[in-house]
Amino acid sequence: MSQAEVGAVRRTVFSEDHEAFRETLRAFIEAEVVPVYDEWFAAGQVPRDFYYKLAELGVFGIRVDEEFGGAGIDSYKFEAVMYEETARAGVSFGGSGVHVLLGLPYIKALATDEQKKRFLPKFVSGEEMWALAMTEPGTGSDLAGMKTTAKLSEDGTHYVLNGAKTFITGGVHADRVIVCARTSAATAEDRRFGISLFAVDTKAEGYSVGRKLDKLGLKTSDTAELAFVDVRVPVEDLLGEENKGFSYLGGNLPSERWGIAFGAYAQAAAAVRFAKEYVLERTVFGKPVSHFQNTKFELAACQAEVDAAQAVADRALEALDQGELSPAEAASAKLFCTEVAHRVIDRCLQLHGGYGFMNEYPIARLYADNRVNRIYGGTSEIMKSIIAKNMGL
Repeated sequence: MSQAEVGAVRRTVFSEDHEAFRETLRAFIEAEVVPVYDEWFAAGQVPRDFYYKLAELGVFGIRVDEEFGGAGIDSYKFEAVMYEETARAGVSFGGSGVHVLLGLPYIKALATDEQKKRFLPKFVSGEEMWALAMTEPGTGSDLAGMKTTAKLSEDGTHYVLNGAKTFITGGVHADRVIVCARTSAATAEDRRFGISLFAVDTKAEGYSVGRKLDKLGLKTSDTAELAFVDVRVPVEDLLGEENKGFSYLGGNLPSERWGIAFGAYAQAAAAVRFAKEYVLERTVFGKPVSHFQNTKFELAACQAEVDAAQAVADRALEALDQGELSPAEAASAKLFCTEVAHRVIDRCLQLHGGYGFMNEYPIARLYADNRVNRIYGGTSEIMKSIIAKNMGL
């Protein structure tokens, strides 16, 4: 977003390279996404072929080493630009966001050299789309309570996976899914022990995609139920060490929560843009809605909140790039930015009047999409618990 679009706060987080990428991405969105987005919205998902276009644009390989076909840039700032530009246009790239934000960190941190050679070239090209399967029908934030099991075969060549997952973003189109499963029972001292991570091939026998879930928002993001019935997972597809999966999950939560925080800030900024455009054009009682003092005050208050959220999101981004974003800082950023977005988007919808309730207006879709930000990646209540614990409470 340009300086004029996001307010008067001076930013130092982006370089000329990021702004050049922004221009390219904005043109791509206008040409490849905006004209067909209503069709995607009606269909309830993005076409699988679209992901190959994103791959050609290079967005899947930015943080992947050059030897595997990527750009080798160890930074989340290009992803931040994507959050801002998709929100600005009132569109989404479907479930592809989890491919990079959730899938890639596990491959980079846990995969062996052999696994990286197998996984990353197809990851970059879009041939294999990745998703992450943690949540189960009976467990949400309580990951240690998961019931899905992976038992090692007698000959030690494979694991046998049984269980179910739900709310899996990108689950319909996924070619590989990082599945969290119990390889050992929890101990009396540590109920988190015994969880392992597997890079499961979705073409494996016994693997099935259940319902594509009908959600309140995020209509173009394919979210599914997954089931595993005696799925054979080669031992070569174990990610990291057996029984240490819970610590791996915890290690990647800060980056996931930063993504939600930054995306929420971007949505709030977009909402102000949409509302400003609307009130300048809409006429009531013989004059533009923007001429009323209430309109000016509401939008001014919203802009002030967006400015604050931007500062928090940018600070978290810099810390993440430096490898210094702590769980408590990530939780604070997520809590603040998602709560700001909730308030701002609601007020901006109100300024649209009845039209704000119509899905043909981006503010309506934004309102629905935004609601999950305070739930997934850890609820606001969980964020408060993390922050309080860090405070010594």
